[in-house]
Amino acid sequence: MSDKLFRWFKIIYAIQARPGINAKELADRCETDERTIYRDLRSLDILAPITNNGYGKGYTFAGNFAMFPFNWTQQEMLVFSMLPSFVDQSNMPPGFDTAYDKVMASHFRQKSRDQEILRHVTDIIQMGSPAYREDAPNYLFHVIQAIVEEKTINAVYHTQNRNQETEREIDPYYLVPRDQRFYLIGYCHQAQDIRTFRLSRFRSMEMTSRTFNRGSFNVKNYMKNTWSIERGNEHIHFKVKFSPDVARYIKEEEMFVRPRMTDLPDGSLLFEVTLNHDREFIAWVSQYGPDAEILAPVSYRNIMKERLEKWIKQYEQE
Repeated sequence: MSDKLFRWFKIIYAIQARPGINAKELADRCETDERTIYRDLRSLDILAPITNNGYGKGYTFAGNFAMFPFNWTQQEMLVFSMLPSFVDQSNMPPGFDTAYDKVMASHFRQKSRDQEILRHVTDIIQMGSPAYREDAPNYLFHVIQAIVEEKTINAVYHTQNRNQETEREIDPYYLVPRDQRFYLIGYCHQAQDIRTFRLSRFRSMEMTSRTFNRGSFNVKNYMKNTWSIERGNEHIHFKVKFSPDVARYIKEEEMFVRPRMTDLPDGSLLFEVTLNHDREFIAWVSQYGPDAEILAPVSYRNIMKERLEKWIKQYEQE
């Protein structure tokens, strides 16, 4: 989600800077493909008045719509805001005061408009609530804002396996959607390590004025060989045979790993993938019942067999 949001801002700024820019040029700037750009433009239609000028004429904004791209860091903004205190304004040329005020006004107008777009985006994203909580707060806007502005958050988080609430100081790096839920990946100051947090388990959250730097952190490397969200240290190579009845549906699944899929002569599908954790993958395979057969590793084939035998015994009881 955060990657998409940053791409949307790039598109808006690119159209403002170069009215008439076309989809291919936007794709090059955003390091993506034209198909994704067209999808983004349809989504942005409710946020910005983007107009297609016709075949070969590119995109512009209708009316006087504009954003002010002062891509300042927090430190740069602070230094500039203190400028009048460090210079002898009597030696400055005429117009310094009004120019300074206009730049600062534009900066704060940009921040206000960016926040307005963020609110629009988060308003159109419908999130579910945990079954046991009727009044679960939605912190999606706060998290995205903190990621964009690179601000540390103070939060109270409920750890499910310990059934415990703890205060956390987190540098939010990325927001990741998984299985109809949002997860926050960031640096936890208490654990002094990268951690993954489920958004619905936050009990309170506030953005601080403290800034952070992601450094060399790479989310793709961090999530490598992870089926959904649970990460482990194993290296498990699964082989699963899917029946002809579900093979075509498996090919349409949107996955976070890159499996190897081989069509077999009888119309079935051989599915191979290497993962660092097993639970989420086994749960996914189980939903296909007898249309999915684990071939390897043999140990997991036996685990599935024992699970099915236990299930049969449970239903045979009077």
